[in-house]
Amino acid sequence: MRTITNEAAKHSGERITVQGWVNSRRDHGGLIFIDVRDHGGILQLTIDASKAGFAIAEELRDEYVIEATGIVKERDDSLKNPHIPTGGIELIVEELRILNKSEPLPILVHSSVPVSEENRLRYRYLDLRRDKMQSMLKKRAEFYTSIRAYMEQNDFIEVATPILANSSPEGARDFLVPSRVHNGLFYALPQAPQQFKQLLMVGGIPRYYQIATCFRDEDPRADRLYGDFYQLDLEMSFVEDGEAVRTTMEPLMKELVANFANKSLLTEDIPRISYADAMERYGTDKPDLRFDMELINISDVVQSCEFGVFARVLASGGTIKAIRVPKKFSRSEIDSLTEYVKQFGAGGLPYMIVENGQLTSSIAKFFTDDELNAIATTVGAQDGDTIFFGSDTRLKTNKVLGELRNHLGTILGLKDPNVIALAWIVDFPFYEYDEKQQKIDFGHNPFSMPKGGIAALENEDKLSILADQYDMVMNGYEICSGAVRNHNPDVMYKVFEAVGYDARYVEAKFGAMLQAFKYGAPPHAGCAFGLDRIFMVLMDEENIREVVAFPKNGSGIDVMMQSPSRVDDSQLNELNIKILEDAQ
Repeated sequence: MRTITNEAAKHSGERITVQGWVNSRRDHGGLIFIDVRDHGGILQLTIDASKAGFAIAEELRDEYVIEATGIVKERDDSLKNPHIPTGGIELIVEELRILNKSEPLPILVHSSVPVSEENRLRYRYLDLRRDKMQSMLKKRAEFYTSIRAYMEQNDFIEVATPILANSSPEGARDFLVPSRVHNGLFYALPQAPQQFKQLLMVGGIPRYYQIATCFRDEDPRADRLYGDFYQLDLEMSFVEDGEAVRTTMEPLMKELVANFANKSLLTEDIPRISYADAMERYGTDKPDLRFDMELINISDVVQSCEFGVFARVLASGGTIKAIRVPKKFSRSEIDSLTEYVKQFGAGGLPYMIVENGQLTSSIAKFFTDDELNAIATTVGAQDGDTIFFGSDTRLKTNKVLGELRNHLGTILGLKDPNVIALAWIVDFPFYEYDEKQQKIDFGHNPFSMPKGGIAALENEDKLSILADQYDMVMNGYEICSGAVRNHNPDVMYKVFEAVGYDARYVEAKFGAMLQAFKYGAPPHAGCAFGLDRIFMVLMDEENIREVVAFPKNGSGIDVMMQSPSRVDDSQLNELNIKILEDAQ
């Protein structure tokens, strides 16, 4: 029977068998030392020239897979290694067998020498041998175990929902799967199990959950995987207020922060911040609350100033805001920050420095003493501060300064990795204006209940309608999105009518759900937590690809499996699909 290396010390004086990879080999003539590695750790093997397996030991190379049988012996005190759990023992080998050989590895897996991400992903099966990745996958399994335990303790029933489903508007592009049996028709891989979990509520399931695989054709980024990702999907019946979902799930998040990740919560009481308030104070609906530097509206304070940039913005109905930063920046640093904000549409970055109680800069001359004093008082200026200004439309001002705030939090070291700041963002706009399409569209989830029910939809100003929707943010990342659901067919028709979809469209897309809602659908609400992103934050990683076994690269390509790839013409013919020449 195989013994795992970290269990070997329990068998001192006994005969055991270990299996694993050759981590290193040291030949001392008539004595060979071999470090064998498995998922438990490393164990030193010792074999001398008198043993039958000595010739095999001479043949070994790094990453050969071997089996060794022998007697566990305590090392001499002078030879013990206190840095590893098995450092006090060794295995005196009696039998040695090569289970498989290995060619020289194309990447270094036991070295501090950096390896490019592209090569790590190309040889991901080798990259997974690294201690860090081994630990990461073990930790992720513990993460899932903790989640499942909590959900089951709180009476949630795990239900698997279909992977082949229908296309529906969820905010991202679908992955389509052509049907061989039904010519010209397509399945869609689910962006989320949204419709199915609502149907489960109609089916009488009181509380549903699953660790669901979801699929979205979105551009990858550091905090977002391409293609498939995992979320904790859940729904609760007979719920008419999102607060019931929020209070139910908060203990899980607190438990993961404190007990799983051994981190501290910024505040035990998780704040509720309206979407509008978050945008005005932080310039984003996913604010990092570990540091201050809120956006402060100074439009009223500078409405009469002679600074042309501010005057033109205010005359056109725009907004002037400021951020007080507790640091005096050099000219070169300010130039660098100016270039940073330009990528978000800023024309420049006006600023003032606080010295000896006075605001100084090249633009200070355009302001009266009273205006300068009012700015200082409004932002709470102190000596050594730098005040940065944003001036444009309200939306662009918030965007630019929000990005600047987050960037400053990073470069100034204000984001303590051992602290987790959680918050609920609530009261999202039901609709938003799509500049590209020049029309009103859904701001969040079309299956949500508008606050005020069907009566709210009568409001001519559609952009003022709020949804009973909520997101949870963690250290500046959106980690959860949820809502009180629309369970009334009349409301659903009305919701889609506002964005230009008639009843026939709604019935074609959501016929099953509409029909189900006619048979006694209970009020219900739920949410979904992005597990990959949560795990990334808790593990102090900056790139989500570090916490997944087999991710695609930053271009959405699996360089290991070489996908996406072309398929045989015979497969395409079965599906009645033809590749256009200009697409190749």
